[in-house]
Amino acid sequence: MTDTAAPTPARRSNATLAAFAASCLPYAALGLPVYVTLPEFYASHVGVPLAAVSLIFLLVRLADIVVDPLLGVVIDRTSTKWGRYRVWMAIGAPILMLSVAMLFFVSQGAGATHLAVWLVVMYLGYSISLLSQMSWASVLSTDYDQRSRIYGWWQVANIIGVLAVLLIPVVVQAMGRTYVEAVHIQGGFIVGLLPVALLVTFLFTPEPRNVAPPAHGGLGATLALIMKPVLRRLLLSDLLLGAARGLIGVLFFYFFEQARGFEREQTSILLLVYFVAGLVGAPIWAVLATRIGKHRALAVASVYFAVTFAGATLLVPSGNYPAAIGAIFVTGLSFGAADLLLRAMMADASDAVRLDVGADQTGLLFSILNATSKMGYAISVGAFAVLEWIGFQAEVGAVNDPGVILGLQWLFIAAPVGLLLVSAVVLRLYPLTPERHAQVRAELAARDASTPA
Repeated sequence: MTDTAAPTPARRSNATLAAFAASCLPYAALGLPVYVTLPEFYASHVGVPLAAVSLIFLLVRLADIVVDPLLGVVIDRTSTKWGRYRVWMAIGAPILMLSVAMLFFVSQGAGATHLAVWLVVMYLGYSISLLSQMSWASVLSTDYDQRSRIYGWWQVANIIGVLAVLLIPVVVQAMGRTYVEAVHIQGGFIVGLLPVALLVTFLFTPEPRNVAPPAHGGLGATLALIMKPVLRRLLLSDLLLGAARGLIGVLFFYFFEQARGFEREQTSILLLVYFVAGLVGAPIWAVLATRIGKHRALAVASVYFAVTFAGATLLVPSGNYPAAIGAIFVTGLSFGAADLLLRAMMADASDAVRLDVGADQTGLLFSILNATSKMGYAISVGAFAVLEWIGFQAEVGAVNDPGVILGLQWLFIAAPVGLLLVSAVVLRLYPLTPERHAQVRAELAARDASTPA
């Protein structure tokens, strides 16, 4: 059902936002394993060498970065009686379901080629789906503070999806089954949840009509778009935060098991606690954004993340599981801030761009944001190559020398902390304040009112 009449209302009901957020559940349930579970699973349990896993994820994500803007252009130019975004989410669903099954239902000995091929297919479906969903969220309201609310719902649903998929290995291993079986069940959960969640979103979320088909103008125009001050700082912050969180994700199991002495079941629970805290913290950052502005709230969250993460990893003694749980919870409170606030900021930036260039380029802008996020995560998977270079043994049961463990600790702690602090500095001079965005919306409204229907 596509809205074709009045302008988009500033506020959507909680029921509408809950229906829209349903689509977040399977996407988030897949997004976490892609950068946390799958690299470690293929290296340690399937038998693909660390360097090969690192190279495959790096190359596939870099290729995906090139594809994303092209998809954004196509999505922006789409206009159907069913809407622009829901159509592309429907196209992405079967691609995701097939590729997830091939990646998760895998046995030991599957080679690097299997991983590379199905990772390419999976990222294509994931890009189509996520770009459409984030762009759809951005047009549900034009109000600065309401966008924080919309993406607050979006982020809470994302974290619920993450928690659901993280509970699977905890429960499965508590029942006496293996971690490999748990990964297979994770894949089945994602495949089964996807069509049900999308059906809820499609039936109960209105989609505003595309009234301004854009002419993007090619590569030169896209590069000029990226260099606008409002986008330059936003994208750089996204890149830094993506790399920081990616490093934490891909090295999480190795650090807490090899450097802190915990078992896989304990580490799975720690990861679960980390995301539970993110669920608790998400509304805090959304409220703070309405008080001091999104970019200032994100800068505060970045500094908080850096300080608490350093404390959780440096001050908690090895083997002290209760202290580790508490410290990880405190750190995890800031986990959801980046996804929530950066996407709400990009929705605001799309208004500024539309005022400047005279065309709605929402899909392209979110594709660029997706690209920088993926670039950050691609950089983080390169940590596997560093681990192999220093002699780290990833096989289950392997024992590494103290010098190798020290290198792992530096990589896991110092690099993310530095990236988080630099991100906070980058955000300090972000130009699109709440006051400036109100001016942009007023100018857009005046121009739209003067344009003949």
